[in-house]
Amino acid sequence: MTRPVWRVRGGGDIGSAPFLVAGIVNATPDSFSDGGSHASPEQALAHARRLAAEGAHILDIGGESTRPGAAPVSEDVECARILPVISGLKALRAASSAGPFPLISADTWRAVTARAALEAGADMVNDISGASFDPAMAETVAAYKPGYVLTHSPAPPAVMQKHADYPDVVEAVLRFFERQMALLTAAGLPEEHIALDPGIGFGKNLEQNLELIRCIKRLQSLGRPLYMGISRKSFLGSLLGLPLEARDAATQTGTALLWRSGVLAHRVHDAAGALAALRLAQALAQEDGR
Repeated sequence: MTRPVWRVRGGGDIGSAPFLVAGIVNATPDSFSDGGSHASPEQALAHARRLAAEGAHILDIGGESTRPGAAPVSEDVECARILPVISGLKALRAASSAGPFPLISADTWRAVTARAALEAGADMVNDISGASFDPAMAETVAAYKPGYVLTHSPAPPAVMQKHADYPDVVEAVLRFFERQMALLTAAGLPEEHIALDPGIGFGKNLEQNLELIRCIKRLQSLGRPLYMGISRKSFLGSLLGLPLEARDAATQTGTALLWRSGVLAHRVHDAAGALAALRLAQALAQEDGR
């Protein structure tokens, strides 16, 4: 399958890869899965290095929990959590002689944080708001031209689950993507820098999450690569009766199935497990020309 071009800062094309794994680095005390495990910059950097050693293609560094119901933090707190990690990874990349180093992604919806992260060495911005929470985000990413993940969220995390009322969730997400892509490209961010994330779990109930996953082909109709995060999310627990600590196998199965449906990038906690699932899916798909 021919993949759409997806460019990152500096113009590199990562869309030609068969799949991409983004390892989650939560430099936070309250993220839903591993909050507090990597809360200090030193712990977060060590975890990022582990994910890189496992084979992650992207390291996604976040300083504010985006789980439904989470309270926001200040720009200063967010920057204090992620900038030392990004700077540390940039230094490791400069010193690395062991082949390609993962791309560095800043998981933020704030333009100030995104700008600081890009100055510190980030290649990408993963924005849960799709440039809808902070009016300055479009101008910021247009100026730096990073890779950009445009995610659908109907409202900020603290209240997003109160906005899960859609006549047609797939149509609502598609219209949001169209509107925000037009905003970003008008500001000066080339379309080939944009990937799309439907925001599984962000202001959606169980059936709406499943409908979005079933309708991947409709989401691909806009011609941009898809980036998705299902790792350990609550819909897996609701659907399968699994506690948080027992969701990795379901995550790996879902990741392989999403790749078979055409999803390029997969944001996960367990990079090694996701890569194993994706490599197996790729090997089993070779006969039919995938």
